[in-house]
Amino acid sequence: MNASRTARERARAELTREIKEEARRQLRASGAQGLSLRAVARELGMVSSALYRYFPSRDELLTALIIDAYDALGDRVEAADRPGAGARERWRACCSAVRDWAVEHPHEYALIYGSPVPGYQAPEATIASASRVPTALLSVVRDAWRSGGLREPPEELAPDLAGQAARTAALVAPDLPGPALTRAAIAWTQLFGMIGFELFGHLANTFDPADALFAHAVERMADFAGLPG
Repeated sequence: MNASRTARERARAELTREIKEEARRQLRASGAQGLSLRAVARELGMVSSALYRYFPSRDELLTALIIDAYDALGDRVEAADRPGAGARERWRACCSAVRDWAVEHPHEYALIYGSPVPGYQAPEATIASASRVPTALLSVVRDAWRSGGLREPPEELAPDLAGQAARTAALVAPDLPGPALTRAAIAWTQLFGMIGFELFGHLANTFDPADALFAHAVERMADFAGLPG
């Protein structure tokens, strides 16, 4: 009985993998808007009703792909981080890992950081995976603060922003001052904005290839975040 159940579980896991692999192929060919359960089933030689037992809707398949993409990126960044290294070295490693993964997987990067898919609302199930990269970046800033190496920003925050920073800090880094957390958040958004500009062709005929610009920007973002070095 147990052996039979295990065999069924393996078969289900393998078919789930094949479904998602075909869905990723469709993403590369047609984008998220063109993803179709019927087309996936047809390419795999399945009837649509059989595929619905794995993913009852397009949105559930999209959610699985989104979580996989966030986790793949999170794995890459967490593997690149070296908590025992210097803060700026860690920052460079994490930022470079984000860019390297994005260049290798542009369609999956577009799925999670590009234009929203019309009619799709990401569920709460995506939050933990989506938070892995910002958590890794913030941990660099937090550890620099705890070791006394972080240059605390001199500015005071507007009341509304200070409240947002305090609520966010309570969730992720209670001992980090609001201005420092806010600067880390700005650097995080700049990182992803810059990578998006590169991937989606907005740097063509200017800073293309973007290697030198990216390396320079990573250092300036580290300066802005207050990292030593």
